[in-house]
Amino acid sequence: MDAPEMLSASARTLHTLPEDEPDLGAMRGWIETLLRDLPEDVVLDVLLVCTELASNAYEHAEGPRAVRVQRHTDFIRVEVDDHTPAELPRLGQSRLGDTRGRGLVLIAQLSRCWGTREFTGGKTLWAEVNA
Repeated sequence: MDAPEMLSASARTLHTLPEDEPDLGAMRGWIETLLRDLPEDVVLDVLLVCTELASNAYEHAEGPRAVRVQRHTDFIRVEVDDHTPAELPRLGQSRLGDTRGRGLVLIAQLSRCWGTREFTGGKTLWAEVNA
């Protein structure tokens, strides 16, 4: 993966996630480089939100998977695509048991808004973090 440039306002970039095993460290490094001029607390919030969304895509959905980061003047939008359209997430609930399901609650707390969007053959989970 080539080192990305810093992401300027109104710019959008894509990172394809590995098919079999998540490389969340590489994804996080990519995001840190894109947002390196922002305050540390904003970058950490974006990293946590993106890590939760990507982890959910590996745990609950089929690939291929991709992450998009779009920078606006006052917020950062993170989108994660997967290819399992039928399983839309529910806040605070997990099919994996009662000790799970907190990731979206965390995303809801750190984000100004979040949601899902279906596309042919898959879905996108997205969240926006104030910058």
